[in-house]
Amino acid sequence: MDDEEQLRELLAEKEVEHKDLDETISRLLKTPPVDFLQMQRLKKRKLRLKDEITKLRSAILPDIIA
Repeated sequence: MDDEEQLRELLAEKEVEHKDLDETISRLLKTPPVDFLQMQRLKKRKLRLKDEITKLRSAILPDIIA
């Protein structure tokens, strides 16, 4: 397996985790009482995942300077 394939697999895993976190956050918001500390931690994790996803996408598809 080459580096690009590994990056694509990691990207897919991170995207699934990000989607799962999004669904968890939505579900928690609909079921009071809301634990705001837990919610804040989940949102921070989701933002970190988004940053990781962006970096992985950039590593797979580098910017082309025309």
